[in-house]
Amino acid sequence: MLDSIRDLTPIVLVILFFQVLVIQQPLPNVGQVLAGLVLVVLGLTFFIHGLEQGLFPIGGSMARAFANKGSLGWLLIFAFSLGFGTTVAEPALIAVAAEAAKIAAEGNMIEATDASMASYAQGLRMTVALSVGIALVIGVLRIVRNWSLQWLIIGGYILVMIMTFFAPIEIIGIAYDSGGVTTSTITVPLVTALGIGLATSIKGRNPMIDGFGLIALASLTPIIFVLGYGMIMI
Repeated sequence: MLDSIRDLTPIVLVILFFQVLVIQQPLPNVGQVLAGLVLVVLGLTFFIHGLEQGLFPIGGSMARAFANKGSLGWLLIFAFSLGFGTTVAEPALIAVAAEAAKIAAEGNMIEATDASMASYAQGLRMTVALSVGIALVIGVLRIVRNWSLQWLIIGGYILVMIMTFFAPIEIIGIAYDSGGVTTSTITVPLVTALGIGLATSIKGRNPMIDGFGLIALASLTPIIFVLGYGMIMI
């Protein structure tokens, strides 16, 4: 809890500085703000503790178990399922997809009906989830085969720049934001644990060098897939 308070202190100081010295107005609803701050501290404390006690260990242990089993096929299926499942459950992605569907309806890109907006949002979520699953498959193969992360990232962003010129302008912003919303509270801990656990289990791999990088791929592929989704749907 002390660590959570320490981490939140700079944010509180920034808000107080601008509220008191720049805006020069008293803080509204002080009691409600303080109560909310207490809940944030408690929530962050339990969340970090849960990651350390649950998600990190289970992600790492399953990666090591599949590596020791020696079955690349099952390892790739596990990686894809992990990426797809965690991304579909991301609250940030759900919110962004729903908002994108609403804006698309207001812009007459899709019909302004609940069914049409729900279909658009669901399609966007499935596209992003599929892209993250494929990203983890590529990332696992990179660790197993010792591929260069730099060239994968460079090649991916070259493809992004090319697709940007041909994609509908309405989808470009959503596509670029999709890379950020996928790497949030649920996905990041499990994906990081998967990479480190796998790199630790494979002889000749350095967890510090090879264990990280999956998040970068998981942030890149949604941009590519959503640009493609826009080119097909719009």
